[in-house]
Amino acid sequence: MSPLTTTGAALALLAAGYGLGRLQPYARLAHWANWQLRFHLDRWTSKPRQAVLLALLLVTDPVNTVYAWRHRHDPPPRRSPAVKVSRVNDDPEAAG
Repeated sequence: MSPLTTTGAALALLAAGYGLGRLQPYARLAHWANWQLRFHLDRWTSKPRQAVLLALLLVTDPVNTVYAWRHRHDPPPRRSPAVKVSRVNDDPEAAG
């Protein structure tokens, strides 16, 4: 291979990688599958369709899908205590 061919192939790979990074096809596919599973269960709902969408989510976003599946019945996190605001001047005469 000539140096020009190697340089052209490297630039083509960089351009393809940049394009895929900008388009984020896996992220878009994961969002679509999540939307279909979460909000469109009443349309042509079937077990095979749900299995395919879940497999698609596992392929496109395995870490978040498994985390969500493991923690789906966790109670909501506790609320933090109220913020206590102390006065800068505790002396009422100095505040006046």
